[in-house]
Amino acid sequence: MDKTHITLIGLNFFPESTAIGLYSTQMAQYLENEGMHIDVITAFPYYPEWKIAEAYKDKKRYLQEDLGSIKLYRYKQYVPAHPTFFKRVIHILSFTWGSFWNLWKIKKCDIVISVVPFTSSTFLGYIQKKRFNARSWIHIQDFEFDAAFQSGLTNQGEQEGGLVYRLLMHIEKKLFSKADIVSTISQTMLKKLEKKTKSRTYFLPNWIDGKGVNPAFAKAHPHLNSSKFKILYSGNIGDKQDWAFFKLFAERLDCKKYEVIIVGAGSMLHEVSRDIRDLQGVTLFPPVPYEELNDLLCSANVHILFQKAEVLDTVMPSKILGMMASATPSIITGHPDSEVATTMEISGGGFYSSDTGVGTVLKQLEILRRDSEKSKTMGIKAREFVLKNFSKDEILSQFVTALKQL
Repeated sequence: MDKTHITLIGLNFFPESTAIGLYSTQMAQYLENEGMHIDVITAFPYYPEWKIAEAYKDKKRYLQEDLGSIKLYRYKQYVPAHPTFFKRVIHILSFTWGSFWNLWKIKKCDIVISVVPFTSSTFLGYIQKKRFNARSWIHIQDFEFDAAFQSGLTNQGEQEGGLVYRLLMHIEKKLFSKADIVSTISQTMLKKLEKKTKSRTYFLPNWIDGKGVNPAFAKAHPHLNSSKFKILYSGNIGDKQDWAFFKLFAERLDCKKYEVIIVGAGSMLHEVSRDIRDLQGVTLFPPVPYEELNDLLCSANVHILFQKAEVLDTVMPSKILGMMASATPSIITGHPDSEVATTMEISGGGFYSSDTGVGTVLKQLEILRRDSEKSKTMGIKAREFVLKNFSKDEILSQFVTALKQL
């Protein structure tokens, strides 16, 4: 029997080992292990640093690689060092244009999977669907248009409800409705998706490998080896996080008791580096290799994630799964109706607040520092919750079943 040929189209892929790149790679490798032939249309690795990875800088504009039996077709896209709304548009158009020509190098396709962002991946997927009379699956990691408006990336005057917004929403709905199935990663995003497409919808959350993040096998990471109470933010330093709130928080911390470690990179790296330069007890490190992630996450006393309150149902931060799997409590802020708020409430794995006052977070932090038993119990509950609800093998095996039914 012939293998099922799958084309996966997505901006982020191996060797990117964070966020969407990690999940797209693990998805492709799982499908490969199920006996399917996988072709990947992707970009040159650049995230979260927002620059082409050193190992790829001198490569030609079009590049073909193998990852096991997976065939990768890359295009060297434009990457802005300091992404503005306009530069992000050029970034999207660059990837879409180069990837359009890579499509023609693939000679067989039964199913095409388009990963959003970028929404333009769905346009490429539609072309592939028409070329081969293939089935189409769109998977949404982030409603990028909504996120751009909610997090303030758009120019002044380009607001929700305006002409540009309505045009983008119309294009988005048209593209999403051309797929056989459209999936997304949280229940709140799924409800929003049902208004954005006429196609069948599917809940496909991000997952965690309980073996990959496991405190039983972790050792102290050199970034977090002091005797102080260690507060960790690990992940993208981007527009959806509330860095103004973080600065106020860090300024009021007692640096004799606490230290803050930021590990990551992203579009806001320059601004955050500048803001914390004179703050005592706050240290910034670049992303660590994936093999160090377990040690890093499990060495913290508490994880923090300060989200902009206006960002509601556009994204479910995948970093939360790793934070919780480390059996460490979290302190998170954001919109009161977000999926993350629900997750924290059900799991009991940390504190969630929509109160914009720094005082609330400082009180929560002091509770965890003073009450080690409460902190330990919260951490255990967090890990138990993600292992029960976001197991990698269970989620991907159900996905494969749904895929085969196409």
